[in-house]
Amino acid sequence: MTARVFPTVAELPSNRTAFLQDAEAIAAGIPDGALLALPPDYSLVAMEVVRALIRRKAKNLRLLGVPILGMSADLLIGASCVAEVETSAVSLGEAGLAPRFTEAVERGLLKVKDATCPAILNGLQATEKGVPYMPLAGIAASDLVKERGDWKVQDDLVLVPAIKPDVALFHARWADEAGNVWVGRRRELATAAHASRMCLVSFEENKPGDMLEDELLAPGVISSIYVTATAHAPRGAWPLGVPGVYGVDDTHLSQYAKAARTREGFQRYLEEWVLTPRKSTSPA
Repeated sequence: MTARVFPTVAELPSNRTAFLQDAEAIAAGIPDGALLALPPDYSLVAMEVVRALIRRKAKNLRLLGVPILGMSADLLIGASCVAEVETSAVSLGEAGLAPRFTEAVERGLLKVKDATCPAILNGLQATEKGVPYMPLAGIAASDLVKERGDWKVQDDLVLVPAIKPDVALFHARWADEAGNVWVGRRRELATAAHASRMCLVSFEENKPGDMLEDELLAPGVISSIYVTATAHAPRGAWPLGVPGVYGVDDTHLSQYAKAARTREGFQRYLEEWVLTPRKSTSPA
């Protein structure tokens, strides 16, 4: 079976997953102001779509870290695409702090809703299960609870309200002809897909057939029921990695961290690696 390719998200049928033309088409389908669920740097980030969002000048995005944020968020924040973040942390890992996030917070340009990893995952799981909240133990005495008027304390539990992102966005190793995507053991991506109104996925390679019929692959598959659209984007996670295909480009990540310390350096980085499409993808 050959999948029909749809130019834009607006043209998608409501009853099945569709293949979009490219990462640009996915970015075009993410509305300004959307609550956008993004994975951490170690968990299949759709970096080529993030670069496409910057090229299309997305505005007022609200980022949800599932459960933390990294380079993708720092790029979007530095490019003035983001109004708010809810996350447990924003970090470039071994490359250090996220400089554009740090400056935006210091200058009061960004609303930040502090959370914990379990709280974010509980909120997504509440939506996944169709309940208004999920109880969470262990943080009722935390100062963080005082800053979160939407969290309610009952006895020694915090009641975390359901979180329903507008869009879950991530990269996958494979997508098949049935519209399923394979993310391996990264089940937080499945939770985000289940909880979100739309799930948009870029992917490395086409996989013939239906992966849900493969006993070995099926446990790592997110069913097409939860996938709104996919688009082929080879090396679409670069400079981050896809396990078994390519690793994190530590040299480039360090180069970004150094450049992004200043607004001028960040702008030069954008011009070289993001704003010109032919330079936005790494060499093979």
